[in-house]
Amino acid sequence: MQDETKCLHSGYTPENGGPRVMPIYQSTTFRYTSTQEIAAVFDDPTKSHIYSRFTNPTVDVVEKKIADLEHGVAAMCTSSGQMASLMSILNLCQAGDSFISTSAIYGGTVNLFAYTLKKLAIECIFVDVDADEEEIQSKIKPNTKAIFGETLTNPSLQILDIEKFAKVAHKNGLPFIVDNTFATPILCKPIDFGADIVIHSTSKYMDGHALQVGGVIVDGAKFDYTNGKFPEFCEPDESYHGTIYTRDYSFAPYIIKARMQLMRDFGAYPSGHSGFLLNLGLETLAVRMKRYCENAITVAKYLEKHPKIEHVNYPGLENNKYHKLAMKYLPDGQSGVMAVTVKGGKENGIKFMDSLKMASNEVHVADIRTCVLHPASATHRQLTDEQLVACGINPGLVRLSVGLENVDDILNDIEDALKSV
Repeated sequence: MQDETKCLHSGYTPENGGPRVMPIYQSTTFRYTSTQEIAAVFDDPTKSHIYSRFTNPTVDVVEKKIADLEHGVAAMCTSSGQMASLMSILNLCQAGDSFISTSAIYGGTVNLFAYTLKKLAIECIFVDVDADEEEIQSKIKPNTKAIFGETLTNPSLQILDIEKFAKVAHKNGLPFIVDNTFATPILCKPIDFGADIVIHSTSKYMDGHALQVGGVIVDGAKFDYTNGKFPEFCEPDESYHGTIYTRDYSFAPYIIKARMQLMRDFGAYPSGHSGFLLNLGLETLAVRMKRYCENAITVAKYLEKHPKIEHVNYPGLENNKYHKLAMKYLPDGQSGVMAVTVKGGKENGIKFMDSLKMASNEVHVADIRTCVLHPASATHRQLTDEQLVACGINPGLVRLSVGLENVDDILNDIEDALKSV
């Protein structure tokens, strides 16, 4: 099936006489007719559902659909994108380990990696997204367990050279994790370019309607965890009756370990109702992404020529630094998000935002409705000036997330607001 069809049909097939629409299993627990049956599910939780702290039938359908869209083997939904980022690392690293991340990532993830994980004695080593293979290699230590990056960075719109980072990762026996939130599997499938694990904040384009927060981790199941660097995958898990993940779940050891260890203990799992809402968003994802991209390139070209705009950062523009990589990894569009710098710095940028009538000034992005944000004073305000620069953010930068409205209405709203600058 093609993506448009997968969005509608993958993960759920109605039984004869069953509901056409995926039902909501809003239940914490599941009944069995004997203690032996429950014991069997505890021995192998892939057989059925035990408790909605770490699996749920409705969410299971969504996980299968996302894995299929990403060309992965299995997936696990989480309560937020931040939790997906955290679990993707904790599933590989423990106290005393390190991992590498590109510096141009979402501000909340920078804080998670640089400060919170540091308290757990896990070191994040940052590297420039444009670093060459030699520089990336120089950051790797004997205790390094993974490399992390974003396909399309938030909000600086830099594009990750996935194949370059994957090459260095695999040369050193490390899995490569890619946050594919802005691109979605409709615009880019990182696993096809060498990524081993893909994560998303499903709160963004996948949900699309700003209804509920969520995240997901997708296992490409191509990485060899028996290379000597990951004993937790290859030795008996004492916390789960001696399970050896690479032996007992060789089809997807990474995601099964994440579920049986981390999700079991943290319980950061979405409810059945949340899974139902996410599935509604996924059903129209392919259609929506096309419209987002069409509207965005029209707005970007308009702003690029506007006398009151200093700079427009959108990879779809031919003069953009990352246009060549965009044509390689995201040839069908580069999302609806762009970074716009209004002449006059921070003061004029804020004046522009506050003068918009239709577009919402909100702490969100990738919505069906056009919205704007000033990252330096909002999502990235916890970062130092040096970290802001490393993330590609200057004080006057405005993140513009183009929605699905008629593009003429979007342009008129922008033009009216710029008159106040």
